[in-house]
Amino acid sequence: MTRISAVFRPASLTAGITTLFVGLNVGHAAQADIAPAGVMATRMKSASSPPAEKAAVHHVTLPHSPDWGVFNAGKGAAAGFGTVGGFGQARWAEDWSDLVTTAPEQRRKDWFNRLKHISLTNKGDIWLSLNGEERLRYIFENQPMMGTAGKTDASRILLRNQYGADLHLGDHVRAYAEFLWGIAGGSNYYGYQNGVQRERLDLQQGILEVKGRMLGAKMGVIGGRQIFLDAPVTMQSARDLTNAQQSWDGFRGYAVWKSFRLDLFDFMQTNKLPRNVFADGTNYNARMYGIYTSTALPQFSVMGQKSQIFADVFFIDYLFNGAAAALATTTGTRAGSTRRDNIGSRVWGNVGPFDISLTGVFQGGEFRPAGNNPTRAVRAYAVNGTFGWTAKNLRAKPSIALQGDVFSGGSYHSQDGAVGTFATPYFPLPYYNDVTLALTSQNLIGIGPVIAAAPLANLHLKLHVPFFWRESTQDAVYGTGKIYSWRNGLSGGFIGATPQTQLAWNFAPHWTWTHDIAGFVASHGMHHAGAKDGAFYMQTMEFKF
Repeated sequence: MTRISAVFRPASLTAGITTLFVGLNVGHAAQADIAPAGVMATRMKSASSPPAEKAAVHHVTLPHSPDWGVFNAGKGAAAGFGTVGGFGQARWAEDWSDLVTTAPEQRRKDWFNRLKHISLTNKGDIWLSLNGEERLRYIFENQPMMGTAGKTDASRILLRNQYGADLHLGDHVRAYAEFLWGIAGGSNYYGYQNGVQRERLDLQQGILEVKGRMLGAKMGVIGGRQIFLDAPVTMQSARDLTNAQQSWDGFRGYAVWKSFRLDLFDFMQTNKLPRNVFADGTNYNARMYGIYTSTALPQFSVMGQKSQIFADVFFIDYLFNGAAAALATTTGTRAGSTRRDNIGSRVWGNVGPFDISLTGVFQGGEFRPAGNNPTRAVRAYAVNGTFGWTAKNLRAKPSIALQGDVFSGGSYHSQDGAVGTFATPYFPLPYYNDVTLALTSQNLIGIGPVIAAAPLANLHLKLHVPFFWRESTQDAVYGTGKIYSWRNGLSGGFIGATPQTQLAWNFAPHWTWTHDIAGFVASHGMHHAGAKDGAFYMQTMEFKF
């Protein structure tokens, strides 16, 4: 293998569950990398807060979150740190200093508030915030991975224990540490050997941040082990579906101006394979570095509603080898290492009641086969779009969108030509296309409606019915971390459909009960090749503070 080292109380019980649904139709900057479970937080009015109608003139104000101005859009995800608006995807992205100016009677309404801002000095300039998560998840699949996982009627039981502490040393320095214990069991289970489900006590995240104002911007540098969310969800995510999230060892530097922001980063993936206590290290065979920028265009009004469009430009480079870098051949796979240069742009936001998102990525680079075979160039691409409408005046706030995606494929017959298969080695967001993980963002065309509604204040529903084709009929079918073996026996481009629905219920403060139901209906060509229809059910009970 090649070693790569180069270059609460909520105002309503929906305070957190809407983290996913509020931006359902605007893609990565407004979608959580999680089911909308356990993200509720106490929304309390600060004594120094401006009147709501005045604050709304400038931007949305989020509870327990830094104020990023116009980049508070998408529950704060537009700032590049994932959704916040209460409990964040990255818990260090929260800011509970607003509790200081909150009336005591408001603070006492949630017992856990006493853990969110613990003053360690008389002046209160040094303070500690504690957080925790207990998540119990059950997954049933009758034919996992289209019947190729070697198991039938697989039942998996997953338990995540995750706790963190955020120490603020004045206004400019803070340190965060988060610890994880993951347990996995069940019957006829599979997939536990890769280190992302079974995890003995280890450091999940550990960062040191130095921040301040410079050149008119809020700037900072974050170094250490951390999850990274400033990238299109069609390419990568925090991998929250598993017990252990995808974390990175390295640094990022950010700067946020009034209408422009910049993020520079260089990471190596955390190695989750070691099973001893505090044994996780750095995977030097998986690197990611690059730059992400976002510009908030001038606001305008359409149909009497305020509208905001963001224009993002990014360069994200992947260097990796191992199974994720292998190419499909006529008889199997070819090992090697690869560099993928992702140059892309995204235009997203709302135009009146309509939500839009359009992303285009060109993926260059090279593939170096194992052995003495010649290096091959990479010429791949991806185009992703969503157009939706939300009836904000109706009680359930129903929304309907059409989502379409194209991820280029190549040819397993080619031995020396350019590689055309788009690579997504770092776990694209499962909730975006296929929560079952049977398909992923490679050699894939997908299109289908996405419908969401909140019939009750604490009950949210989502339905997504995508239909899938191979972009190239000369390339394989790809699942998450898997290249299916079907070649000559597979005819036609149509793969099938994966209808999936989600029901999430915030039945009490800090608690969420979520049900995900999905099925795979294979095409005739896929059946002939050996693929099987399947049913998927996932139930999640989550407690967060």
